[in-house]
Amino acid sequence: MTSGEDAKKMVDAGALLLDVRTPAEFAERHIPGAVNIPMQEIEVRYEELGPPDTRIVLHCRSGRRSDIVVQFLKTKGYEDLHDFKALDAWPW
Repeated sequence: MTSGEDAKKMVDAGALLLDVRTPAEFAERHIPGAVNIPMQEIEVRYEELGPPDTRIVLHCRSGRRSDIVVQFLKTKGYEDLHDFKALDAWPW
């Protein structure tokens, strides 16, 4: 697991910030600049993330969905994955 502070540093350095919550959750509150691809859509939309060497920082509400997405992305060749689990871990 990546800390929220480390996640922010990676995003500030150019990593893709991926929010895997539902569109309704995303609309309610999200980190500016985050890309929203809900966990339920990741299998058909993962190519939107870029090539497998893309550095991706991801989260959901509690960490369950982001963990599932990490495991899925690994099967597609993504390795530079950093899950800070919960939105509330982000250093606002």
